[in-house]
Amino acid sequence: MTILLGNRPTSPEAAVTGDARATLRLADQVVAEYTWRPDLPVALSPRPYLHPVRTLGGICVTELMPASHRHHLGVSVAVAEVDGANFWGGRTFIPGHGPAWLDNQGTQAHARWLRRTPEQIGHTLRWTGIDGALLLTERRDISARRLADDAWALDFGFTLSNAADRDMPVRSPAVHGRPGAGYGGFFWRAPSPDSPVRIDAEAGSGVEAVHGRTSPWLSVDGGAWTLVFIGGTERTRSDRWFVRTRDYLGIGSALSWDEPLVLAPGSSLTRRIVTVIADGTLSPERATAYADQLAS
Repeated sequence: MTILLGNRPTSPEAAVTGDARATLRLADQVVAEYTWRPDLPVALSPRPYLHPVRTLGGICVTELMPASHRHHLGVSVAVAEVDGANFWGGRTFIPGHGPAWLDNQGTQAHARWLRRTPEQIGHTLRWTGIDGALLLTERRDISARRLADDAWALDFGFTLSNAADRDMPVRSPAVHGRPGAGYGGFFWRAPSPDSPVRIDAEAGSGVEAVHGRTSPWLSVDGGAWTLVFIGGTERTRSDRWFVRTRDYLGIGSALSWDEPLVLAPGSSLTRRIVTVIADGTLSPERATAYADQLAS
């Protein structure tokens, strides 16, 4: 595998054209757009994503291809490494060296629609390496549900299946020794508000209370909006959260942290994250009530 130090295999500044999108609606209001066939440069590890996602009051709570991290694509399933292939985008962390540009970016491509209604989207995808080899197949189900006049829920579930005839390790940079970098899986890039955000979780307040830890839910209060991330299943709730507020605002549910997750041939994993998207501030008590209501 070639290391391209200081050079991008293709420019992430390239124009994004020719996207194919679907919308999620609640009544007559579009609350999210889903780009299911993005036209993106290879360096960004092309994959479907949700952006913009908006509160019922119309505030956008996602960010797409920001200048500092062009590979951050709203809400997506982004994995730092699957058997050597980068499905996160950008550089790959190499033990003893650090981040480097490799020719290893993978692609998540739409395969077949399963459901497409104003409130629900379901489809299958193929995860291929840069050489076109099929590594994983996926079933993805996304839906929208109104909860109150000021809040709605985005339900995001996915099942990844090993499509190869060998073990398929899923790794984060933390597996390779980068402290705290356990990201990879469901990931939400949020806009950074003008004032400091407040992080709450069942275990307490602040990033330290939840980053790298498990919690049934965590909330991010951006002042004009609040996001409550809920592990939708018992298995999902056993995954650790990745939370970053320094330099950018990003929240993820990690498939692996300091140990690789290994999918045997023919095996699969299923995860489900439910996110409450609300105008204004939600109290921890209301976040807990939503978690009790929406988890299974």
